[in-house]
Amino acid sequence: MTAEEMWNQSGLTGEYDAWSFGDDADTLARLVKDGIKTATCSAYCFYELEKEDLPEAGAYNIILDSNEQAVCITRTTKVYVTPFSQVTAEHAFKEGEGDRSLAYWREVHKRFFTEELKEADLEFDEDMKLVCEEFEVVYTG
Repeated sequence: MTAEEMWNQSGLTGEYDAWSFGDDADTLARLVKDGIKTATCSAYCFYELEKEDLPEAGAYNIILDSNEQAVCITRTTKVYVTPFSQVTAEHAFKEGEGDRSLAYWREVHKRFFTEELKEADLEFDEDMKLVCEEFEVVYTG
């Protein structure tokens, strides 16, 4: 089902963004739909470079799989900016990946951000700012 079809089916109103996770979209979308993954993060510098507004609490997102099919709809509940080095064990657990530990989160995200930043000719730094989001699933179809 497309994002538009899911949105119309949900009965929700207003605006939404539709997107997939940058790394293993299918697995991460499934974790969201199953209620295991309730948080995510992104590099703050990309919002600056692309002149995009930061996400806001209350915003709706349609999570897509790797084939751009809608998996579920989430509503953002919290947004905050923090350095990579200050991400908490609680946030790592909410991201729902691997063994849900902070050590696992740091290892996987350092690798992910290093690659993502390299494409923009930027370098990973432990003090780089991240946009951390928490969300809840509000519709699964």
